[in-house]
Amino acid sequence: MVVVGAGLAGLAAALHLRGAGREVTVVERDPHPGGRAGRIDADGFRIDTGPTVLTMPELIGDALAAVGERLADRLDLVRLDPAYRASFADGETVAVHTGAEAMAAEVERVAGAREAAGYLRLRSWLRRLYDLQMRRFIDANFDSPLDLLRPELVRLAAMGGFGRLDPAIGRFLADPRLRRVFSFQALYAGVPPQRALAAYAVIAYMDTVAGVYFPRGGMRRLGDALAGAAADAGVELRFGAAVERLERRGDRVTAVHTADGARLPCDAVVLTPDLPAAYRLLGRTPWRPVPLRFSPSAVVLHLGVDRSWDGWGHHTISFGAAWRRTFEEITRSGRTMSDPSLLVTRPTATDPGLAPPGRELLYVLAPCPNLRTGGPDWAAEGPAYRDEVVRVLEERGLKGLGEAVVTERLVTPLDWARQGLAFGTPFATSHTFAQTGPFRPRNLVAGTANAVLAGCGTTPGVGLPTVLISGKLAAARITGAAPDRRRG
Repeated sequence: MVVVGAGLAGLAAALHLRGAGREVTVVERDPHPGGRAGRIDADGFRIDTGPTVLTMPELIGDALAAVGERLADRLDLVRLDPAYRASFADGETVAVHTGAEAMAAEVERVAGAREAAGYLRLRSWLRRLYDLQMRRFIDANFDSPLDLLRPELVRLAAMGGFGRLDPAIGRFLADPRLRRVFSFQALYAGVPPQRALAAYAVIAYMDTVAGVYFPRGGMRRLGDALAGAAADAGVELRFGAAVERLERRGDRVTAVHTADGARLPCDAVVLTPDLPAAYRLLGRTPWRPVPLRFSPSAVVLHLGVDRSWDGWGHHTISFGAAWRRTFEEITRSGRTMSDPSLLVTRPTATDPGLAPPGRELLYVLAPCPNLRTGGPDWAAEGPAYRDEVVRVLEERGLKGLGEAVVTERLVTPLDWARQGLAFGTPFATSHTFAQTGPFRPRNLVAGTANAVLAGCGTTPGVGLPTVLISGKLAAARITGAAPDRRRG
């Protein structure tokens, strides 16, 4: 059994397969595990280049438990409180706590008792929505849209899951600032809150109710932990081994060939590269009535700085005054945000050891159009956009940021494309209705009897929790095991 890719999906698949007694080899082109949860070490800074927000760590525990390991033995996780700080153009700052009482008090401080009561009703709705969807719609393999025809579908509809996200949040909260806090997560799914299904409020549940965590040592520790457990369980890990082609006999993949000349025989293969790359390896792209739609991309600015600023926590969402226009620009008009909303992560707030003494590490994410939608000529204009982002942050409280930088890395959609990510987006196919649940690209590909897909482009979708689930679902396709739905 061969797994192509030692990202989190591939490692989760390998652990579940090994736990089921299969002999597994994982091949990875990079010299380390983690996939999109990558890393750069520069000038004493330990930079995580991929996702920065960790939710639902029990899913990592599920993968480790498949080979008899415990999460606590592999990772030292810190629960962040507050999970975020949200800052707004009117000068207000909201601490986003995951505890009910603390967050209700914060909502009352910002917007009054009526909004606090609405928040508690929203919290209850989010919990019920998550419980229903995780058991029956997220942690599940679909073979046909007919698989949706179950009583839970009626319950989801009755809860408003097939309405739009922004109005759904508006049933509980009237304050536009609070509505942003509980709906901006739709961008993770590649759809503006005004157009996203209300069902995607489950992401807000993960962020604002279940909790946000950080592993000491950085997000890179996730890949290290899963890979270490896999190796100790007998999985063979081959790093620096790019896959060149798949050998086939009829509808079966019989071997994986790497660029260094190795031939790895297999009775099944799990493919975790970006969806178009996986289809190229297989030599077939499934027919769809309309082309796949891809999520917006992001510019990421990694900054090592020689000072710190008050009021900036581990995660800060800096909202601009514009909201609807922002999404229009990056999803339809093909322009960068004229009044950007930015995610600023300061991992050294939790783990100072990620930077040299007296220095801080910042990760700034600015959503932008993918290369299919448009955007500037990044090769020529990337540095100017970097300067614009720094200027905006200086105006919003990081005074002297430009002068404080001692090392930096700029990542644009061109860089994502060079990594093999379609249309330069790390967020894969978007979660429109036509690309959700059984309508999302399947983890089985017609015409191949023993190849399964995993990762954010396939079932169930984008994000660390769902990527881990995708690995488990891919393993279940091979072993025939039913997904464990005891959670919730």
